[in-house]
Amino acid sequence: MVSSLTKSPSDRARDLAPLILANADKIEETQDFPVSVVDQIAKYGLFRLFLPKSLGGEEAHPNDYLAALIEIAKADGSVAWNMFVANSACLIAPHIPFETARMIWSDPKAIVAWGPPDAQKIQAVEGGYRVSGHWTFASGSRQATWMGAHGHVRETNGSIRVNSKGRPLTQTVLFRRDQATVLDDWNPLGMRGTCSSSYRVDDVFVPENQSGTRETPECRRDNGPLFAFPMQGLYAVGVLGCALGLVQAMLEDFYNLAVTKTPRGRSRLADDQLTQSKFAQHQANIGAAQAYAEKTLSDLYKRAPNEGAIGLQERALVRLVCSHGIQASVETADWVHRAAGVSAIFKGSPFERRFRDIHTLSQQIQSRSAHFEAVGEILLGGNPETFF
Repeated sequence: MVSSLTKSPSDRARDLAPLILANADKIEETQDFPVSVVDQIAKYGLFRLFLPKSLGGEEAHPNDYLAALIEIAKADGSVAWNMFVANSACLIAPHIPFETARMIWSDPKAIVAWGPPDAQKIQAVEGGYRVSGHWTFASGSRQATWMGAHGHVRETNGSIRVNSKGRPLTQTVLFRRDQATVLDDWNPLGMRGTCSSSYRVDDVFVPENQSGTRETPECRRDNGPLFAFPMQGLYAVGVLGCALGLVQAMLEDFYNLAVTKTPRGRSRLADDQLTQSKFAQHQANIGAAQAYAEKTLSDLYKRAPNEGAIGLQERALVRLVCSHGIQASVETADWVHRAAGVSAIFKGSPFERRFRDIHTLSQQIQSRSAHFEAVGEILLGGNPETFF
């Protein structure tokens, strides 16, 4: 019998998809993953595709990661989302002490959940930090074994710690999940199963060796092309994978509908010329978006430095292909939902939850249309002071 880990990430994800699909309703209803689903994702190594090999991870090529996310998102958007967030959190590992990283990820089911940086401050004290505050959007907090928080550091003298460019430095602190209070405040339109709740930390001491910053890629412990990509760029790849998987599943289900449904007073959907044309165009748009992303990521990975980080132009290209693919996915999902007619409006239809999920995804920071403006500035020779 062939070990599951000898298969590609996408093949492993495809093997898991039936289990995830069978539990999709339960995941949305309970906003949690059944133990059987968590166990299998962990067994197949899909929570640690971006974990360094030095810690038993895979250091997967971004395209292998993207392909695996697409397969999981076809089965359920929330599982794919939390898988992408768990993998993104693995990218902090090269920036914290090795023994700390080994302590966290020695558990095969280890998952780190956290929310984005906000106005919270982290107080420096002797030997580490005292952490209090409220953070939001901790996707996967119900599956997490560890949690983290990002914030600006207030030094013991009251000043704010700055980076090499003189701007406030963002520090990440890590602590066991039971040291945080996860709030029951996740009630969105879609992606309900992610349980991206807020969380509160009340005067928790975090030792210095359970912290690090992602702002100095040249100081990371693990080298290699994967870690030359900035974390925000790989976050965007994760959102792209979720979007492509959701819309590809919608297109597959629309095919199944079109070959059987005859709307009242009209010909069969599959025989309608406008439907034929639009279906073909959207298939091409999604296929082109995925191919554009894969080609760009492959080229950048080949050129990525073993140490340091990819340059501004390269980071802009990562952002461009992800923003383009996310936008194309949302536009195609809108067409599918409308073309399916009343077949798409009922709870439990193949389209309803995916439509809600992709529109919830479209509101996330990685999906902003403003990214095109920022990328265009760089492609036209601009050099913005800050760009991820």
